[in-house]
Amino acid sequence: MSAPASATGAAETPVVAKQRRRLPRWWFAAALVVVLLALSVLEAVTGANDLVSRGTVAATLIAIVPIMLAGLGGLWSERAGIVNIGLEGMMILGTWGAGYFGYHYGAWAGVAGAILMGMLGGLVHAVATVVFGVDHIISGVAINIIALGAVQYLASLTFVGLPGGGQTQSPKIPDVQTITITPVGDALGDVVDQQIFFVSQLASVLQALVTNLSLLVVLAMLLLVVTWWVLWRTSFGLRLRSCGESPSAAESLGVAVLRYKFAAVLISGGLAGLAGGFLAMVASSNYRDGQTGGRGYIGLAAMIFGNWRPGGLLAGSGLFGYTETLGLRQGGDSVHALLLALAVLALAAAVWQARQQQQRAAVITGVVAVGLGVLYFAIDQVPGDFTSMTPYVVTLLVLAFASQRLRMPAADGQTYRKGSAG
Repeated sequence: MSAPASATGAAETPVVAKQRRRLPRWWFAAALVVVLLALSVLEAVTGANDLVSRGTVAATLIAIVPIMLAGLGGLWSERAGIVNIGLEGMMILGTWGAGYFGYHYGAWAGVAGAILMGMLGGLVHAVATVVFGVDHIISGVAINIIALGAVQYLASLTFVGLPGGGQTQSPKIPDVQTITITPVGDALGDVVDQQIFFVSQLASVLQALVTNLSLLVVLAMLLLVVTWWVLWRTSFGLRLRSCGESPSAAESLGVAVLRYKFAAVLISGGLAGLAGGFLAMVASSNYRDGQTGGRGYIGLAAMIFGNWRPGGLLAGSGLFGYTETLGLRQGGDSVHALLLALAVLALAAAVWQARQQQQRAAVITGVVAVGLGVLYFAIDQVPGDFTSMTPYVVTLLVLAFASQRLRMPAADGQTYRKGSAG
């Protein structure tokens, strides 16, 4: 006796997985234009004149790069399934490497020294987690603590007695070369002076990119593109990402899982070390104790915000770097203008959540939007004591709204032993 038609139809109906819509390749450039247009409108409405100035853009680039490089290191590690909380310690090692090798052997030797010292921290983390199966969080925290003490000890041995050096800082490090295209920069400066809506703001951004642009900034952006290409466009990247999604399945297909994990953590350490070197050689001019300021953890947060992808990581780093820069430059006026932008964004988020039938979230977001709007009109300037909080508050708010769409690698943080596939 045959089964009923409805039952047969139900049995034969394939289950179709919901496909995630891919953004077009030009979306990032379009997003930058939209953000720049929004900031231009904000300047016109609020009168804040430093939101998109050349100085703000240049300072933002310097703030973005160390966070982005640290996050990029976390991306390599976690895509292979290894959580790397030790990014902060690897950055600390990189600051000393840049200070020591840069002073004694030149600027690019300082860059190499920063990378090698970061890789040393990555090697320790790889041996602990990949070889011995130590909990990833415990290993990372231990590296942060050990790196802090080790670098202070090394500084006391290597910098004391040198001109301008001491137990807490190195002598001045030679500068990495910068790029300046004078005719283009002067022409763009003329456009900026004309105060044309949006056009002058765009010219400010372009002028910052052709005036005293450090080669390390260019190198960092190239590393971001190279990471995207290697991890998502090569067989090596496919194998490495498979180690973070299903290492047992990858091993059953002949992938040397432990080898890929080990390599990923070494690359992660090198990138974090370069982030520390950038702080010592570009953001500053020497190694100083406490220089990283928790940026390793911030880079990890930027990576999570970016959903473990390079483009999102750059956006997260840009968000934190830009708001940090606003707090350091004309903080009261700029951050006051930012309150209005946040109020409008929160209101738009509340409307979107209401249309998605997320009523409770929409109400909470709406209350936040109203509160920010009231605060904007109630005060004329944000007190200086609160401007330093801006990047942390903005980052937490954005992470809270974006958290529903995040998906970490399936096997991230799991201990894996060779032969588990069979």
